[in-house]
Amino acid sequence: METDVRPTVGDTSWFVHDRFGMVIHWGLYALPARGEWVKNIERIPDAEYDKYFRHFDPDLYDPQQWADVAVRAGMKYFVVTTKHHEGFCLWDSKVTDYKVTKTPYGKDVLHPLVDAFRARGLRVGFYHSLIDWHHEHFVIDDTHSLRDHPDRAAMNAVRDQSKYVEYLHAQIRELLTEFGKVDILWCDFSYPSHDGIVGKGREDWQSERLYAMIRELQPHIVLNDRLDLPEGWDFKTPEQYQPREWVTVNGQRVVWEACQTFSGSWGYHRDEGDWKTVEQLVQMLIDTVSKGGNLLLNVGPTGRGEFDSRALDRLAGIGEWMRRHSRSIYGCTEAPAGFSAPQDCRLTYNPTTNRMYVHVFTWPFVHLHLDGFAGKVEYAQLLNDASEIPMRGPEQWQTAGKDPARDRQTLALRLPIRQPDVAVPVIELFMKPA
Repeated sequence: METDVRPTVGDTSWFVHDRFGMVIHWGLYALPARGEWVKNIERIPDAEYDKYFRHFDPDLYDPQQWADVAVRAGMKYFVVTTKHHEGFCLWDSKVTDYKVTKTPYGKDVLHPLVDAFRARGLRVGFYHSLIDWHHEHFVIDDTHSLRDHPDRAAMNAVRDQSKYVEYLHAQIRELLTEFGKVDILWCDFSYPSHDGIVGKGREDWQSERLYAMIRELQPHIVLNDRLDLPEGWDFKTPEQYQPREWVTVNGQRVVWEACQTFSGSWGYHRDEGDWKTVEQLVQMLIDTVSKGGNLLLNVGPTGRGEFDSRALDRLAGIGEWMRRHSRSIYGCTEAPAGFSAPQDCRLTYNPTTNRMYVHVFTWPFVHLHLDGFAGKVEYAQLLNDASEIPMRGPEQWQTAGKDPARDRQTLALRLPIRQPDVAVPVIELFMKPA
């Protein structure tokens, strides 16, 4: 990892190498099939929402198949929602009955999932919500599903946030002691009170104490940045947003991970139609790595426990691209200073192999000009089929009279007229030793 990146407490060496992971949002919200925030957005009271608990029965759930899909897509780690904001737990927690083993399904889904993914070599990650709209002692705030309830004040009068904190900490202790080595912990999320809006931050979670327990139980775990703590976290998490450059904190580069969905929702949404294409998703992965980040791509399984056909189609398409192009992703990062990407391209660089990768988002006519590359490339080829790309140094006719200083540093690649039949073509450059 680059020396100018903020040091981490957890072991991020594998994280910044692997670059591509899957996050799985699964819970009772799969049944209404209107997204993971449906209870909150529609202000559904517990008595009504409980019908989903009484009918949760994912009879087609096959964690082996999920793991196979992730592997074929080229993903190297996964993160699963052990409990989302609705409070429903995917394992047989000892401190609640609001869990999958008490539904008609009657079985723990988390242990088989961890076993299946781990057996295929994927790193294990847990997402655990700090928020809980179901717990009787979680104080109702302005983000709670009951925020508009006429009896909010009276309900809060008998709630004790400290009891919820003990519950929260007990569940995270279970997750970090009952599943072997856990590589990633995603805590989500803090929203401190501000401008008259009542929220929750580090004091409400007892984040310092929680953090100490996490590090004690799993010292090498990679921890996200949503406990509302200024220090101790390992990576930043821009969500549904692609940064323009490497993410920084106080001017220093940090380990970071873009969190993205196929469409707008994280949980299964039957009627959502604005799904990204395979090409868009591949470009998103490339763009992230070109800025030194990871991509965490979401899947929201159905109420019967399957990845729906749209997700399978996209993941298969990404996997087909990754089969031929993964070495432009794994172990790669931002290009060194002095190298700039041509228009509509992205650069990634593998410092171990000393190879540069030019990802061409828009295929140009015949020539692709690489500023800053003249005299620095030994050989060039298309990555998909290892076919040679001829190289030319600066030629007078190309840019005469424009910028002679730049021209002397420009390498021209002669491309085939027709774009390769892949989602995003990649040119692999074998760089000369510095």
